[in-house]
Amino acid sequence: MGIALADAAVDYGATVDLVLGPVNITPSKRVNTINVITAQSMADECISRFTYCDIAILAAAVADFTPEEISSKKIKKEKTDLLLRLKPTTDIARTLGMAKKPSQIIAGFALETDNEIANAREKLSRKNLDLIILNSLNEDGAGFGHDTNKITIIDRNNIIDNFELKSKDEAAKDILDKIVSLIL
Repeated sequence: MGIALADAAVDYGATVDLVLGPVNITPSKRVNTINVITAQSMADECISRFTYCDIAILAAAVADFTPEEISSKKIKKEKTDLLLRLKPTTDIARTLGMAKKPSQIIAGFALETDNEIANAREKLSRKNLDLIILNSLNEDGAGFGHDTNKITIIDRNNIIDNFELKSKDEAAKDILDKIVSLIL
C-alpha cells in the first residue's frame, strides 16, 4: 500500500521520499526511496525528514516490539526453552503527531479485527493524526498479501468514508483525494 501511495503521489505532482522496509516490490524510479531494515532505522529516517515535509503518510506496519538483545551468531539449542525479552519500538505515528505543525498533515493506518471504527478513532486522536485509514482483517482481499484493499477513511472532523474493495492503486488515489480535500 505504501508503494502504491508513493507512486500515486508522484503522479499527483508531489516530491516523494519513501522510507521503505524490506519488500519484494519496487517503487517508481521517480520516488526517492530510502531502504531500511529495522523499525528503529525506519523511525530515525521518518523523524529526520518530518520537519521538512508537508504531508506524511504512515502506511508501514512497524512492529510494536523488538528483541532486547540481538545475536550476530546462531543461537544454539542448549536448553529446551528460550526466553526472548522484547522492548517497545519507537511509535513513529505518535512521535510525528506530537511534533506536527498546524501546516502539516499526517495520515496513519489502523489494522483492526474488533471494534474497528472505535479503535481507529481512538488511534486518530491519541496520535494526533489528521486522518486514519482503516484496514479490516475481516474483509476478504483486504490487508496484507493482496493486490486489493478495502479501506475506510476517518478524518479529524469524524467524517467517515467507506470504499469498496478495489486495487491498491485505486485505493491510494482515494486516500490522496481525501488528503487534498483537507488542504483545500
